[in-house]
Amino acid sequence: MTDNDSRIGRRAALVLGGGAAAMLAAPWVARAQARTIKIGMPTILSGRVATLGISSRNAVMMEMEKVNAAGGLAGRPVEMIFRDSKAQPQEAARVVRELVNTDGCEIIIDGEASSGSFAVQEVARDLKMLTIHTCSETSSLSADPKLRIPNAFRCVRQGVHDSVAGAAYAAKIAKEKGLKKWATCSPDYAYGRDTTAEFVGYLKQFAPDVEIVSESWPKLAQPDYTETLTKLLQANPQAVYSCIWGGDLTAFIDQGNLYGVFSKTPFFAVNMADYTVLTAVKNLPQGIHSGNRYIKTFPMTPQNAAWGDAYREKFKEYPTNWSWQNAAAVAFLAAAAKKANSTDTAKMSEALMGLTIDSPFGMNGKITMRAEDQTIVDYAIGWGTTIPKEPYMPNVTPGDWKQIVELETAWKKSKGYI
Repeated sequence: MTDNDSRIGRRAALVLGGGAAAMLAAPWVARAQARTIKIGMPTILSGRVATLGISSRNAVMMEMEKVNAAGGLAGRPVEMIFRDSKAQPQEAARVVRELVNTDGCEIIIDGEASSGSFAVQEVARDLKMLTIHTCSETSSLSADPKLRIPNAFRCVRQGVHDSVAGAAYAAKIAKEKGLKKWATCSPDYAYGRDTTAEFVGYLKQFAPDVEIVSESWPKLAQPDYTETLTKLLQANPQAVYSCIWGGDLTAFIDQGNLYGVFSKTPFFAVNMADYTVLTAVKNLPQGIHSGNRYIKTFPMTPQNAAWGDAYREKFKEYPTNWSWQNAAAVAFLAAAAKKANSTDTAKMSEALMGLTIDSPFGMNGKITMRAEDQTIVDYAIGWGTTIPKEPYMPNVTPGDWKQIVELETAWKKSKGYI
């Protein structure tokens, strides 16, 4: 996004604030109390994984329109400022400092992938502004007390949650069909390696006979998967797990179709059931196992369907997993500002601890920002199999949040996090 784009976003946000002209005629004290609050958002707006940033930005703008129409955050109209990190962690850190020190942003919505969010977390530690991560799924970002800070929260599904739910689902199928030889193929960075290790660990816990016969670690935005696909075919596994995502997963599926990979081997792709992939794959294979990312039919509620339809009507495309996470983050910010009656970082951070909101994306209509590690729980999580047309994944087996939390707690203890 260019600086001109950011200026356009600022003008739009000020218009959305309503009452701005009236404030100019009001007493100085009233103007000071209702002064615009700037919120900065670094995210990926260029390159093959730009869908992450674009769909995140779309959701934030859609939800901030509602916030401003309702009077803003604690009475302050919101002005959003977006910056393109170009999927580079050092650039993400740089633009966050610029957003705070130059643009005057008081809150950061971090729309970075895990590779950038760890860098943003350290800037948040240094500058002490309220930060809410909306895309990084690497569990250690919030689970590791050495990384955690009181002013940073995460409104994102996490790898360990997906891994417990996915492994329980996969183990049941593995036992039923005798799938003992598994291969993995995941992106070569923190999220890919950590999430794959967690999935494999739980899979072996639920199905002790499973063994891993091959591992592949393609790079982010890798253009050609020939070597990876050849390695998979040579290993001749009975099942494959992958947490490749976004445009990379689209390319991997399209190239894998040429080799007949998905017709020969059960494929468990945690990130498949997201419209950014489902609608982009040229020939979507039937029967791929996937965790839900965002589909408007899970949770199967009027609220979730209505939100998905409203997003599609506004942006002419379906929302993504990152869309709902960013939408939920805006809802948490609004609820925290209302509870604290303030936009002060310390007061809003205190209000966010343990806060529960009504949400179309909750397993039972609600999501909680867990106080102990400042991350969300009780969001909709489940697995099913794909079909090549809408609704794409018609039958979803919900995850068991009691089981997820029990095993997550044991995982934290094993890591020395608690």
